[in-house]
Amino acid sequence: MYFTRERIGPVEVAFTDREGGVSRAPYDSLNLAVSSDDAAEDVHRNHELLLSDFAGGADLADMSQVHGNVVRAADPAVRPECDALVTDRSDLVLLVRVADCVPVVLADAEAGVVAVAHSGRPGLAAGVVPATIRRMEELGARPARTTAWIGPHVCGGCYEVPEELRAEVAAVEPAAWATTTWGTPALDIGAGVRAQLERVGVDVRDRSACTRERTDLFSYRRDGAGAGRLAGLVRRHAA
Repeated sequence: MYFTRERIGPVEVAFTDREGGVSRAPYDSLNLAVSSDDAAEDVHRNHELLLSDFAGGADLADMSQVHGNVVRAADPAVRPECDALVTDRSDLVLLVRVADCVPVVLADAEAGVVAVAHSGRPGLAAGVVPATIRRMEELGARPARTTAWIGPHVCGGCYEVPEELRAEVAAVEPAAWATTTWGTPALDIGAGVRAQLERVGVDVRDRSACTRERTDLFSYRRDGAGAGRLAGLVRRHAA
């Protein structure tokens, strides 16, 4: 169920793998996609299983991700169109879904502020992660106190793009410039996200692995429409 799970003080963070759910092939088994051809009842049950294990009884806040840089206040009553959620509420689970993009979880435990962000190629160029940090600051967080976890995503050696697209994104974030293992233009969106975080003084904890290379993770690049979604989650426990 978990690719990695850890707790620092009151903050608990996890990234899921594809094991431990009820979905059938090709979405087997812990598919958390909210829009796919997977059976809706199976996806619902997967969310129930995950929430019961990660934070039994807690509310869930998630989003309809649109590859932009809009950040919203987390609200379990709605699923907004955005690519980042922020809250200072305890015992509310924030969830971000990916299948190659970079899932980012952030927390300033002292301020009691947590966030999740979805940073694919468009989000990297649009600055969704810096926008998330600014929104956290509005709630009292400070970058120097903030920890960010980078979860599984497609690596620079596997994310082939046209030369023009590599140049376009690298002009905004030079750290994203990459070459595939077979020698063609690529983007390293994880390196780009890390550079954005470190530039403002955030402590980065890299929990990444290549989704395209790892069969225990979902990958749109590898599986196309048959790819499910894994998740990054964060919860601040009540004192």
